[in-house]
Amino acid sequence: MKAKWLGGVCAALLLAACSEPAETPENTDAAAQTEIDETTTADATASAQGEPRFGTFGFDAAGMDTSVSAGDDFSRFANGGWIDSTEIPADRSAFGMFTVLSLEAEDHVEAIITEAQAAAGEAGSNTQLVGDLYASWMNADAIEAAGLDPIQPFLAEIAAVETHDDAAALFNSVHHQSPYGFAVWADPANPEANALRLFQGGLGMPNRDYYLSEDERFVEYRNAYRDYIARIHELAGIADGEAKADAIIAFETRIAEAHWTRERSREVTETYNPMPVADLDALAPAFNFPEGMDALGIDVDQVIVVQPSAIEDTARIFAETDIATIRDYLAFHFISDRASWLPAAFDEASFAFFNQTLSGQQEQRARNKRGVQLVGGALGHAVGQIYVQRHFPPSSKEQMEGLVENLITAFRGRLENLEWMDDETRQQALEKLSTFEPRIGYPEIWDEYDGLEIASDDYFGNRIRMSEFAWAEQLEDLSQPVDPREWSWPPQIVNASYNPLQNQITFPAGILQAPFFDPNADPAINYGAIGAVIGHEIGHGFDDQGRRYDAEGRLRDWWTTETNARFVERSDRLVEQYNEFCPLEGQCVSGRLSLGENIGDLGGMQMAYTAWRNYAEANYPNGEAPVIDGFTGDQRFFLAWAQVWRIMYREDALRAQLVNGPHSPGMYRINGVVRNLDAWYDAFGVTEGDALYLPPEERVRIW
Repeated sequence: MKAKWLGGVCAALLLAACSEPAETPENTDAAAQTEIDETTTADATASAQGEPRFGTFGFDAAGMDTSVSAGDDFSRFANGGWIDSTEIPADRSAFGMFTVLSLEAEDHVEAIITEAQAAAGEAGSNTQLVGDLYASWMNADAIEAAGLDPIQPFLAEIAAVETHDDAAALFNSVHHQSPYGFAVWADPANPEANALRLFQGGLGMPNRDYYLSEDERFVEYRNAYRDYIARIHELAGIADGEAKADAIIAFETRIAEAHWTRERSREVTETYNPMPVADLDALAPAFNFPEGMDALGIDVDQVIVVQPSAIEDTARIFAETDIATIRDYLAFHFISDRASWLPAAFDEASFAFFNQTLSGQQEQRARNKRGVQLVGGALGHAVGQIYVQRHFPPSSKEQMEGLVENLITAFRGRLENLEWMDDETRQQALEKLSTFEPRIGYPEIWDEYDGLEIASDDYFGNRIRMSEFAWAEQLEDLSQPVDPREWSWPPQIVNASYNPLQNQITFPAGILQAPFFDPNADPAINYGAIGAVIGHEIGHGFDDQGRRYDAEGRLRDWWTTETNARFVERSDRLVEQYNEFCPLEGQCVSGRLSLGENIGDLGGMQMAYTAWRNYAEANYPNGEAPVIDGFTGDQRFFLAWAQVWRIMYREDALRAQLVNGPHSPGMYRINGVVRNLDAWYDAFGVTEGDALYLPPEERVRIW
C-alpha cells in the first residue's frame, strides 16, 4: 500500500464536509506497530463514561444567546454566548468546533510521535521514520547552522538556465516551480484505471482574484506580496530584489489572467479534456511536454487536461517573457516554497505574508505543534494506526454504521417520492445510492513507507527525499489499476469526504468525536450533527457536479431533459439565496462556487431530519421525543447542526473563505440551510416577521 498522504496531493475530487481505539485493523505493519506499542499504553476496550461531552444532552446551551430570535439569526441564537465569551487564539486565523477537535487530535498524535522518538526504532520502521522526521524538524539549531548551503545545488541549476528550453526542463522536474502541475487520479471515463491530469498553476498567491481584484484590500495584498518577494531576495543575498519582485508579479499577473475561475474549474464536464500527448505538445509547444514527461518518468499516450485554454495561454506567456525573469521566478519560488526548511528569518518572512497578511493570524504556532502537524500529515498512517486503537472504540464504529444505514434508508425514501424527478431518472438515482460505499474510522489497509529514508539530523534532505518518494508513488499509481481500499487522508483528520469516482463516503475517526458524534448524547443531537454530515457526503453524490457521475463512478449524463431542467431551476434559486450573504463590504458568498457544498448541507439536513423522524417514530410514544431542559426533540436536532458550525473568523480569513471557497462561512451554513426547512419553522415558531423567513414557495427543496 502506497503512502498517499505524503505527497500532499489530495484528490480535488474528494468533496469535503468542512475545510478537520478500534479493533486492530487487518494488514497493518505489524512489526512497526509492535515497536511503537511497546512504548505506549493503548486501550482499545475503554468504555463510554455515560455522560455527553457538552451540556446535559450533547448541546452547549450556555453558549446560546436567547436574546436573539431564532427566526432572525439562528446562528447567533444557538451560538451567540459562545461567540461573545471566546477569543480566537493568537496562533489561529479562525476558531470553531473543527479547530477544537483538530487540537485534541493533535495532542493525541503528539503523544504518539514523542513516544516513537524516544523508542528509536529499527531503521526503516514506522517508529524510526516518525521519530526522526520530528527530531529533524525540532532541531532548529541544525537548520540554522546549515544556512543556505542545502539550496545551493538547486539555485545553481536555475542559474544555468539560458534558454526557454532550459527553463521548461526545470518545470518538468520534481523540485522546481512550474506554471502547471501533474497529478494521478482515477479516469472519469474508466474509474478503475488511473490517469494523468494536467492543471493550471504557477501563482504565488492563492488564486487569480488576488492578482486581479480592484478591491482595496487585494491591492494591499499585492503590495505586501511585492515586499515579501523583495525580502526573500534580501535574505538570500540576491541583488535587485525590488526590481525582480516587480517583474515576477507582472509575470504571475499575466498567468492569473489566463487562469480559469474557481467556478469554471469545478465544472466537471468542462474540465474533462482527454488529449493525446502529441496534441498537448501542439497546444503548448513552449513547455516541451513530451521531453519533460519522459524526464519525469511518465509513460502515457493521453493526458486529461483540466483547463486547456489556461495551459495554452500560459505557454504563450512563458515564451514571451524574458529568460532573466523566468530565472528569477524559479529562484524565488524555490526558496519561498521551502522557507520553513531554512533559517528562521525565511520562515518568519513567509509567516508574515502568508499567515499574518493573507489570513490575519497574529502569532506563529509553537514549533512542536507545527512539527506534529508535519509528521501527522506526511506519515499520517504510521501514527494513525495507534490513534484509532486509543481513541476510536469498536462501539463508535458500530454506532456510526447504524447511523449511515439509517441515513441511506431515509434518502432512499425521499428519492422514491420526489415529485420533481421522473421515473427514468429516479431509477438511475436509486441504483447509484445502492452502490454507495461507507468507510468509517480507518482504512482497510494502511499506507507503507518502504524505501523512504529519514535522518534525524537532516530536515532539508528529508523533505527533498519525501518529495521524490511521493512522486515515485504517483508514478507507481499510474502504472496500476485504482485500489478502492486506499485512503487519501490519515484517520486522525477532522474531516469527511465523498469520492464520485469510487462512489465512496469516508468518515475518519478524527471527526467522529463530540460535538459531531457523541455516543452518550441524545439521539436528536447525533442526527442533527454527524447525521447531517453523513447526509452531506451522500448529498455530494447528487449535487450539481456529483450528480454527473453514475453508479459506477463514470462521468455520464443519466438525467432526462425534463428532470435536469427541474434540478437546475432549484439549484439556481439556491445560488441566488447565497449570493445575498455579504459579511464584508463588497465581499459576498459566491453562490455558484459554493453550490456543491450548499446542496450538500441542505440535502444532508433533509436526509438527517427524515432519518431522525424515522428514529423518533420507532422509539418514542406517539413518535415524539421527550422534552429535555425545555427543548423539544426537533429543536435539539436543529441546535446540533448549529453547534457543529460554530466558528469565528479574523477578517482576512473570512475574506479568504469567501474568495477561495468552496464552503460558505459557518454562519451561513447554519442560517442558509434552516430557512429552507419547513420543520425548522415549526420547531421554533418562525413567522413572516422574522428576518430569515422565506415564504413556502421560495424555500428550496432539492433532495
